[in-house]
Amino acid sequence: MPTILRIRGYRLFFFSNEGNEPIHVHVEKGGSYAKFWLNPFKIAMEIGFHRRELKDIDSIIEEHEEKIIDTWNEYFAK
Repeated sequence: MPTILRIRGYRLFFFSNEGNEPIHVHVEKGGSYAKFWLNPFKIAMEIGFHRRELKDIDSIIEEHEEKIIDTWNEYFAK
């Protein structure tokens, strides 16, 4: 599970066997979990996050979208 970023208690990551799926990112914090598609941007699933936290995650993903995409492409180009 390559970790892309740790910020404000959130861990953004992807699974190493997901290169056949469109670019997305998983997010966890405590016992909560979510998966976000990047293009088009939308939440794929969510367990345990409050609406405020999801807005915070949205802004984190938007701010670091280039890093997420670059990390995904570098990892799955291997």
